[in-house]
Amino acid sequence: MDELCQIPVPLLVWYRENARKLPWRSDPTPYHVWISEVMLQQTRVAAVLDYYRRFLEAAPDVSALSALPQDQLMKLWQGLGYYSRARNLQTAARQIMEYHSGVFPNTYKDIRALVGVGDYTAGAISSIAFGLPVPAVDGNVLRVVARITGDSGDITTPAMKKKVTQALADVIPLESPGDFNQALMELGATVCLPNGAPLCQRCPVAHLCRAFQEGRTEELPVKAAKKARRVEERTVYLLFYGDRVALRRRPARGLLAGLWEYPNELENGTDWPVQWGMSLPALGRAGAGKHIFTHIEWRMTALAGVLDSPDLPEGWVWANRTDLRDRYAIPNAFQAFEGVVSDHLGHF
Repeated sequence: MDELCQIPVPLLVWYRENARKLPWRSDPTPYHVWISEVMLQQTRVAAVLDYYRRFLEAAPDVSALSALPQDQLMKLWQGLGYYSRARNLQTAARQIMEYHSGVFPNTYKDIRALVGVGDYTAGAISSIAFGLPVPAVDGNVLRVVARITGDSGDITTPAMKKKVTQALADVIPLESPGDFNQALMELGATVCLPNGAPLCQRCPVAHLCRAFQEGRTEELPVKAAKKARRVEERTVYLLFYGDRVALRRRPARGLLAGLWEYPNELENGTDWPVQWGMSLPALGRAGAGKHIFTHIEWRMTALAGVLDSPDLPEGWVWANRTDLRDRYAIPNAFQAFEGVVSDHLGHF
């Protein structure tokens, strides 16, 4: 990976002239960097900006985050997905309060020890907020390095990640490690693109890039094919009473843990309303939806109806429009049915 030795200077010059102006870059405190990096995992920058602003308004520091009620935390995270990340943020905030007297730790080892913080996030916080010469290797960086070096190793493997991390540790500039890491991320996000042709004519290190020189940018990086997702057919029940819709909380562990949802079950022939101890009026078909998780695909059919009684199974709640907007976090998996719910509640 000798090509990497030559990239710091042109890459940093390019970054300082072209970097997007983002709130966590203008005020890179450890807390701000941490929140932004966790939000940006699997999510585009444009989508994160409003979430980041609202989150900091509600939880401006570690102490405030540690004390947030769970439902408020989940509501702030609604739409970002991967809700375990929000729970891990709060658990880590409580670690900081208990073991670091509320002061964000300033060593890579201590940052890495926080719940939910992996090598990449620890490297980003260490380098950007504390100026420590630690690489931050995410998917963008793996793609950029694979193309620059012409490496055909599978970037999804731990061995390849370790190889890239070590190579970058050898070239990261001691005087500006945070800018260097962010420059690699920025290059991968805006120029050395995934799932399509990279914008090589705009790349500050194209003259050093083996993939570009050899015409292999479409071949690299190499990624192993993903395993097929398991498909689940589910029935979603949209149950109304007056100006409210029924919700239940998901189990504390597992997929979408602890979030609120419209009651739903696998289509396996079981008469679920009877299992819930409920007698329902005739239900009408109210649409269909699909949601793809990492390993599972939900294919959903909604049935809707108005109940004759406000009685619900234990642990369920009635929610009106205000509750849905401000209180209960409903996963994006049910977004296909928001129009049906909104239309019904809007009649009152």
